[in-house]
Amino acid sequence: MPATAQSHHPRRGRRTTRLLAVAATVVTAGALAAATLPASASTAGNHRGHGGHGGHGHGHGRYQDVQLLSFNDLHGNLEPPAGSSGRVTEIQPDGTTETIDAGGIEYLATHLREARKGNRYSITAAGGDMVGASPLLSGLFHDEPTIEALNKLDLDVTSVGNHEFDEGARELARLQNGGCHPTDGCYTDKEFKGADFPYLAANVLDEKTQKPILKPYWVWKQRGVKVGFIGVTLEGTPDIVSAEGVKGLAFKDEVETINKYADVLRRQGVKSIVALIHEGGFPASSSYNYDCDSPGAGDGISGPIADIAKNVTPQVDALVTGHTHAAYVCTIPDPAGKPRMVTSASSFGRLYTDTTLTYDRATGDIARTAVKSANHVVTRDVPKAPDMTRLIDKWSTLAAPIGNRAIGHISGDIDRGGTESPLGDLIADAQLAHGKSLDPETDLALMNPGGIRAPLTYAASGAEGDGVVTYAEGFTVQPFANTVNLKDYTGAQLIQVLKEQVTGPNEASPKILQISSGLTYTLDLTKSGADRVLTDSIRLNGAPIDPSATYRVASNSFLAGGGDGFPTLGEGTNELVGADDLTALEQYLTANSSASDPIAPPAADRITVVQ
Repeated sequence: MPATAQSHHPRRGRRTTRLLAVAATVVTAGALAAATLPASASTAGNHRGHGGHGGHGHGHGRYQDVQLLSFNDLHGNLEPPAGSSGRVTEIQPDGTTETIDAGGIEYLATHLREARKGNRYSITAAGGDMVGASPLLSGLFHDEPTIEALNKLDLDVTSVGNHEFDEGARELARLQNGGCHPTDGCYTDKEFKGADFPYLAANVLDEKTQKPILKPYWVWKQRGVKVGFIGVTLEGTPDIVSAEGVKGLAFKDEVETINKYADVLRRQGVKSIVALIHEGGFPASSSYNYDCDSPGAGDGISGPIADIAKNVTPQVDALVTGHTHAAYVCTIPDPAGKPRMVTSASSFGRLYTDTTLTYDRATGDIARTAVKSANHVVTRDVPKAPDMTRLIDKWSTLAAPIGNRAIGHISGDIDRGGTESPLGDLIADAQLAHGKSLDPETDLALMNPGGIRAPLTYAASGAEGDGVVTYAEGFTVQPFANTVNLKDYTGAQLIQVLKEQVTGPNEASPKILQISSGLTYTLDLTKSGADRVLTDSIRLNGAPIDPSATYRVASNSFLAGGGDGFPTLGEGTNELVGADDLTALEQYLTANSSASDPIAPPAADRITVVQ
């Protein structure tokens, strides 16, 4: 099992309060075997019907193709993401792979608008995490810029994701309904209008009322065609969001919830149903256009979504998923043994999925054997959407005084990929240095990989010059505003923490903590469970860990609270709370780099990995 699976984590509170008073045509395999439809199948129409409006008078055949465009895990990436976060891998006809620069809301808008042409029956849906863990351009303003962009994009509906709860249910309700921020107020002379599209939260209940906090489902209607959407986030959201963000909420089982509301929709006469699920899987290939169904249906994907798909009622015709930031278009058998489409479009707006649902007017259901789907790259070789450019310019002007400030210098790209990453080492070292400034007895620092949201790239993103790290770039790397906390642990507890990387909730998909200089150990991925961390190999500054000794450990407040499946980290004592994690990174970069002496990418050689 690879140890590089991403995890997705929350902020404790935004920094804003203290800062402000034509589609790519390479098609993925995995489409269902196309059925021969009657000659009366209709795809007539030359414009999009949005949210049940539009359409001109034509005669209707029995079958009507409905276009479903979908994406997931945008995370407020309005500008093209930098480095590896802004590229996708594509398998070429000769079997080799190439990377393609992808993403950016200006390009996503152009691609989606081009894809809709000629499709009167077109729906655009998303699989959650539209906001949260966002770059400074959106995150600085509590993600109002992203909601504005999605409105202009004509998004019809989305499920909530775990990151929609980063600032709690009240802030999510504000994003849905509008109004200025309760603390920071209005950022422009116009009040924030909120989302034009519904957020669906079928499995997120108010603990007191036991009712969903937002709509559980939504029905798209167009000239007699009805398609229902049910939206859920992963049941484990409380495990990966700060306690404050999910206070007063209950998260229910995804399958049970979807099945419940599928019955509700059927009783209302809606037989064509799509589930929007913020939970995903791990594909066998990192290339977006690999054949997920080779050699058999769904064989190219593992993880939670595979089990969910096998158990969601056959009444649901397709599953749009997310959370793992992976790309796949698969068919997975439903409980009746019939193949059903399951899709995910990577993350950060780099891909979108185009699925054709063939609606049978006689039955009101989807002709499942005719469903076909493909992921497409949001390439940057198309014209930018002018309305999106204007939106970015507006918010960039407001953010520039803060975001353009230089905070450090690097000599090359510092990546976040791999079991141990150079950027993970850098951040852990920064937190260790901050910890020592608070308490000289601080011994080491631990950083969760999912809290590192982007690489640091050498190439300039603006006018700052190559090698210059700006505050905006640092914010994109660590947008959560977690504090750096110090706690005491016994050596035995520290050993247990390292074993929790590969046991319990992290056994199937290990979360390998990034570690500060001086801590070393061997991770043997050929073994299973806790045995993958070789206890005898754990050293601090060359000395074995003493189970009975006390060690002072720095970590962010999310980890220090036991988040991400590390309950032992929540058991530390003698806690001291420091500055936020971005401040720690900024202080470290400023103190340890200059234009003439930039920081080099760390070697990422603290963990010896056996595979």
